[in-house]
Amino acid sequence: MRLNRPHTLKEVAEMVDCKYLGPDDHSVTGINEIHMVKPGDIVFVDHPKYYEKALNSAATTILINKEVTPPEGKALIFADDPFSTFNALVSAFRKRQNWEISEAEIHPTAVVAPSAVLGKNVKIGARSVIHPNVVIYDNAEIGADVQIQIGAGCTIDKGVSGATEIGEGTKIDNSVHIGHDTVIGRDCLLAAQVGVAGCVVIEDGVTLWGQVGVRSDITIGAGAVVLAQTGISKALEGGKTYFGSPVGESREKLKELANTRKIPTILEDVKALQKKFEQ
Repeated sequence: MRLNRPHTLKEVAEMVDCKYLGPDDHSVTGINEIHMVKPGDIVFVDHPKYYEKALNSAATTILINKEVTPPEGKALIFADDPFSTFNALVSAFRKRQNWEISEAEIHPTAVVAPSAVLGKNVKIGARSVIHPNVVIYDNAEIGADVQIQIGAGCTIDKGVSGATEIGEGTKIDNSVHIGHDTVIGRDCLLAAQVGVAGCVVIEDGVTLWGQVGVRSDITIGAGAVVLAQTGISKALEGGKTYFGSPVGESREKLKELANTRKIPTILEDVKALQKKFEQ
């Protein structure tokens, strides 16, 4: 999340009543989670296992629950509960949803159905069409030539501190859930009842067939095809077809299933051999 203007370290620390280590005028320009931080960002860390990762990330201000020495050019804000303090900062810079006033920026060539509901600071690009009963929350940006006709029960969570992004040409079916801070590339297809957790990267041209489930914080490579009812628990290379739970390449998983069906026959053959030797 980019801040509306650069803030100083002193300003930000005083907002949450925390001690800090670094120059008073150290610049803070954004707030983000660890997987998408940039220079100028604040990131939080609350477990020793991840201290080094956070301290050596691109973030230049680290919200932490231990007094350590920061790397050169970085500042620290100390909090007993960094996660709660991080959320407090996000809330302070991104106000709560407000449906009372709509301040949407709609391109003259875009079409928005009368029953669609738009939050504050929504931007809708050229030639885009927002169909009836669509609800778009605050600060969403819809690009050019977008059709939003989301079916029943389809939900796209907005980012916590970053953005949830969906690329051009991607199609989303009924009853699909897309988690916060997930980035979906161009020309993807998500069939009915797909569930995608937060902080997932789905590269261009990926197909997820019905009832595929995707765990958080992984990447699915470009051109991957995932067959129905697959549980994706790890990153997947692009250009391959996958199936099963746990997930694997479809050809191998289908061979496993075929071999599994042979087990009763194999057991009968073993019993027959045992009986033969006993005689």
